Amino acid sequence: MEVATSAQMRQIEAWAIDDIGIPQVSLMENAGRAVAKEARRFAEADGRGTNFRWLILAGKGNNGGDGLVCARHLADMGFGVSVLYAESPERMQGAAALQRDIARRLGIAEHVLAPGDPAAGVFAGYDGLVDALLGTGSAGKPRAPYAQLIEAAVGSGLPVVALDLPSGLDADTGAVSEYCIRARLTVALGYAKRGLHQHPGAAYAGEVVVRPIGIPAGAAERAGVNTHLLTTETLRHKLGLESPLPRSEDSHKGTYGHALVAAGSALMSGAGLLCARAALRAGSGLVSWAQPASSVAGLRGFAPELMLRAVPDGGAGEWRGTAPEHVAAAAAGADALIIGPGLGRWDGDGLWLRDVLERLGDLPAVVDADALNMIADDGAAPGVWPVRRAATVITPHPGEMARLAGLSVPEVQRDRIGLASDYAAKHGVTVVLKGARTVVASPDGAAYVNTTGNPGMATGGAGDVLAGIVGSLLGQGLTAVQAAAYGVYWHGAAGDRAAAGRAQAASLTAGDIVEAL
Repeated sequence: MEVATSAQMRQIEAWAIDDIGIPQVSLMENAGRAVAKEARRFAEADGRGTNFRWLILAGKGNNGGDGLVCARHLADMGFGVSVLYAESPERMQGAAALQRDIARRLGIAEHVLAPGDPAAGVFAGYDGLVDALLGTGSAGKPRAPYAQLIEAAVGSGLPVVALDLPSGLDADTGAVSEYCIRARLTVALGYAKRGLHQHPGAAYAGEVVVRPIGIPAGAAERAGVNTHLLTTETLRHKLGLESPLPRSEDSHKGTYGHALVAAGSALMSGAGLLCARAALRAGSGLVSWAQPASSVAGLRGFAPELMLRAVPDGGAGEWRGTAPEHVAAAAAGADALIIGPGLGRWDGDGLWLRDVLERLGDLPAVVDADALNMIADDGAAPGVWPVRRAATVITPHPGEMARLAGLSVPEVQRDRIGLASDYAAKHGVTVVLKGARTVVASPDGAAYVNTTGNPGMATGGAGDVLAGIVGSLLGQGLTAVQAAAYGVYWHGAAGDRAAAGRAQAASLTAGDIVEAL
């Protein structure tokens, strides 16, 4: 499913209307009818059916025109409907003005918000609101009279069905203003909008459904829409992957790759163990777990399926005592490298990591956790290693992404899709920006927003598990973007299965996610 920006939607609609010749009034009719059908579904689920009374909040633009079409169709369905204009309906133009006139001729009740009126008393007698105030064409904080009407609508406590996106929500970033509608249901028209699938906007959008309005097939591709929701359909049609991944009956352990996990240390061995176990569960034929030699003895037996590789450490028991050439030697025969979880930090670790990754320049790699902080503190970026010829996937959480990009965490969270996409293109890496609605961005500009996962996965070690999954898939021969996208989706789905077996999601652990893969 495509996810468009506001600029892309304007381009799509202009092409449909001006180049193809679809009348704008047709698109508006389809949009309003689609929202009315979803509003009817909402009322039926409430149990009151057509006894549910709707108040349509209409702005002066095309979003308001869509709302008037919705009002007309709801009235035809037998609902009680009225329209509340945020400002004089005489300011409407074009197709929106046409819909205003039709609604008047049909006798649909209308009210106009009086200047300075908080509108609180207008909501009495209604059961729900349709938000048709501000569409994708609006930007910035809503001003009067829209701000006052939004504030009153939120204060009314009535459920809201938002038309295209909640008023006050940034269509591109998901940022919300001081005045923003909190919808129970958002009916995205034509295509989903980026802001509906990024927090905090996702929380304000409620349930999101996408409904067609008559825009011809191929319009999104023509407009350069290259962000998609990560679903099984997207995996199949955009990335050529089936879920679960098929296995041949005549395969053997060598068919599914050998992953080397360079992770964990004396004080953080759990990070390495979770990562390595996840790589096994994700289907690697072989998984080797490299550790400083002095730590290996205490790890025997924790996971008998793992092959332990002792890296000379001079008796230090930490990665600081290992030489890059010894780490590279441990990777002999491997098909993918996973490096970073639980490595620890030490003086000169950035140069050490650079050396390791350059020596293994032909080996696909997942770079995670401490390794990302080494890169950030080294003042480098993954793309500065020109001798790294193989695919590189980085898996930062927002704090790590902030350090890599030289930004604050709020700046990272302000536009996760845009930042991840820019970073991937600039540095030639595939970025997995973790968090709610994890974003996968590839160097070619494509981005994927995950639809699986739950808040119970906000637990230590969950990221180590993800790194192991993605690295395993790289070793099995998937491309960087395939491994990252499928790994993120699978990781979230496993978390959902694990949470479903618990009394509450808060009790979920990273080990539960591994076992649910």
